Amino acid sequence: MTRVFLIPLALLSACRESETGCGAEDYADLVGRPVAAITLPADLPHRVVGPDDMVTMDHRPDRLNIRTDADGTIVALDCG
Repeated sequence: MTRVFLIPLALLSACRESETGCGAEDYADLVGRPVAAITLPADLPHRVVGPDDMVTMDHRPDRLNIRTDADGTIVALDCG
């Protein structure tokens, strides 16, 4: 009997991001702060994504995604 194991795509992309990465873990202390009150390096590729924002589906491992709630508070950071 052959067994097939399915790995969720999110896990595969997380592995790939950790190899190249955007440095999201370096900015983890920003979670919980208002996005309007932060300053990032000018050469850091990033985008701010609100709960109802539409975003392009292009994947850029070096880009930091800053996810906010409706009030503009940073709730998560990830690469892509």
